[in-house]
Amino acid sequence: MKKMTIPKPLQAFAYSLLMCCSVNTVIDAQEIAAYKNPALSHEERAEDLLKQLRLEEKVNLLGYQNKAVPRLGIPAYNWWNEALHGVARAGEATVFPQAIGMAATFDDTLLQTVADAISTEARAKFNIADEQGAHRQYFGLTFWSPNINIFRDPRWGRGQETYGEDPYLTGRMGTAFVHGLQGNDRQHLKAAACAKHFAVHSGPEKGRGSFNAIVTTKDLRETYLPAFNDLVNAGVETVMGAYNRVNGEPCNTSKTLIGILRKEWGFKGHLVTDCGALDNIWHDHKAIPTRIEVAAEAIKRGVNLDCSTLLQEELMEAFKQKLVTEKEVDQALKPLLLTQLKLGFYDDPKASPYANYGVDSIRNVYHVNLAREMARKSMVLLKNENQVLPLAKQQLKSIFVTGPGAFNADVLLANYRGMSSNLVTFAEGISKSAGPGVAVKYEMGCTLDDTVHFGGINNAQESDVTLAVIGLSPLMEGEEGDAFLSRNAADKLDLSFPMAHVAFLKALRAATKKPIIAVVTGGSALDMAQIEPYTDAIIMAWYPGEQGGNALADLVFGDYSPSGKLPVTFYQSVKDLPDYRNYNMTGRTYRYFQKPVPYPFGYGLSYTNFSYQWNKQPEKRYRKADTLRFAVTIANTGAYAGDEVVQAYIQYPQLPGMPFKELKQFKRISIPKGGQQQVQLEIPLEKLQKWNEKKQAWELYPGNYELVLGEDAQDAKLTASFQVH
Repeated sequence: MKKMTIPKPLQAFAYSLLMCCSVNTVIDAQEIAAYKNPALSHEERAEDLLKQLRLEEKVNLLGYQNKAVPRLGIPAYNWWNEALHGVARAGEATVFPQAIGMAATFDDTLLQTVADAISTEARAKFNIADEQGAHRQYFGLTFWSPNINIFRDPRWGRGQETYGEDPYLTGRMGTAFVHGLQGNDRQHLKAAACAKHFAVHSGPEKGRGSFNAIVTTKDLRETYLPAFNDLVNAGVETVMGAYNRVNGEPCNTSKTLIGILRKEWGFKGHLVTDCGALDNIWHDHKAIPTRIEVAAEAIKRGVNLDCSTLLQEELMEAFKQKLVTEKEVDQALKPLLLTQLKLGFYDDPKASPYANYGVDSIRNVYHVNLAREMARKSMVLLKNENQVLPLAKQQLKSIFVTGPGAFNADVLLANYRGMSSNLVTFAEGISKSAGPGVAVKYEMGCTLDDTVHFGGINNAQESDVTLAVIGLSPLMEGEEGDAFLSRNAADKLDLSFPMAHVAFLKALRAATKKPIIAVVTGGSALDMAQIEPYTDAIIMAWYPGEQGGNALADLVFGDYSPSGKLPVTFYQSVKDLPDYRNYNMTGRTYRYFQKPVPYPFGYGLSYTNFSYQWNKQPEKRYRKADTLRFAVTIANTGAYAGDEVVQAYIQYPQLPGMPFKELKQFKRISIPKGGQQQVQLEIPLEKLQKWNEKKQAWELYPGNYELVLGEDAQDAKLTASFQVH
């Protein structure tokens, strides 16, 4: 074929056209920076952004109040957000029961569903704020929840924020919360959860910024760290360092703790300080002389985000003094950028799977019903003399609802809370459920301090039943600076009720022989012996959230059988416990406490009864690689449908330092009246390992073990012995 010759004018035109297309292609490619390209990996995008940021800009991104970088299109962002039991401090939101109440459900499946609802509301609030161009505090997607510290002593005011005293229960519930909040796509976060406060942090509140918790490595490994390890394994995005020192090391610069977190457990997320904790290091702990040196040390140890301004103010000077390198700054910043990329911060907002979440995603009917379900499952029936509960509505003509908590929003909301436009107090819930044909009267009855003057005593005389809502409020126990009615800087001095409440209850009892039901609010153990003589029934309601009143009515009138279980031990007195500041676990919690207790860990009554029968007992001999597998049939032998929490405890060989008993598995089930259900459970033998302080390693000790199944830590419906070789 003859070669075709293109005239020179046409060649020039073609060349010009080609160059024009090439230039347009280059321009199109440059319009999308690599860090904004969703087709690239998070790692590639973070690396690209690090290359484009100047050192001063990088430093300004290490504080919780990120400053904008306009030249790169990066808006300001505030990392501080809370979601302990609902989106907090951001206005209208569904308020679920306080964390300690949710722990009392022993229902990690429900907790995951609740956390998913919380993150849905969080996304909706974020979208609304983003549309307004507002990037203010408490409207972000990085939540500093859950609190998985161990509630080792009932005096700790913030114990209400935790999932109780047991490491296994705490790990299970915390894992469920993380999975629900973060979503099921490990590459794209719905919201970011945070395991706090790392570590060995459970009071005292006063002086927490200078406190030095002394612990053995055995207690550290077996009690204070397991839940954090569980959440790291669950993929938690953030860990928050605590205010205190542990064995002399400030937590946020601790070679020991951060070494375990990063090197041993392989945590890849970001580490944030508690607020102001870096200043505590030089000012209160006096562990490092100056702010500049603290800034450098925090970066070198592995801190990524500062909940203060210390890094933003001092890190450039630390760089000038050659205390820190730009490479180390990059290593600190990169995990923060990865978190933002996982949340979709540099993507087209319309491309987000959560882009359509808006006002109708906040406090909708589904979420409100979830709050009610969680609240009624959380309440623990401690006493029910002569089966006075449930009350038969058709036989009631009048009800007296009284007590300082009966018409009180604080005892519903707890701390770290959102706001609800439709709170249902206890008085309102009872009145609504009783219906217009029953006379429901309300009086506050007593104050906090007056043990002489009471109101409404005559109503108790004239009513068929009295419900007295007494106990604590989040103004009496909580965080340092918040619980301003506390006698001990937000902590408790003892397990006592306010004496006016006890005196009021005593006056009610003297006035009537008709039933008195005590509804107790609070986030910690109380001395129920103070009120038992004057009551026919006692319900521990915790701080039950916005639907607390409806949930209480469900229980009281028999629409739901109580099923909550105590996530903490109720002791007779703090005199039975070691000094509050002593972090040694000996003599604390059901795992190491041998004296009698009125209400053990895991305790909770029902309106019905359950029987246990073996289907499959464990084998007689096991080794480390084995798994303990067993099955039981639970039958509902009572007159009501109900939920049972099957609790599996392990008793260890009698060796020094061993716990007396430990929860190692549980399952919550629902059984209709006259029905039964088979439950299959398993416990990997490696989960029975204990820390060998001499070897500084985990070890499965040989010997005789006992599996105990029951309704609480002191119950033994079924037992089975086995040996470990």
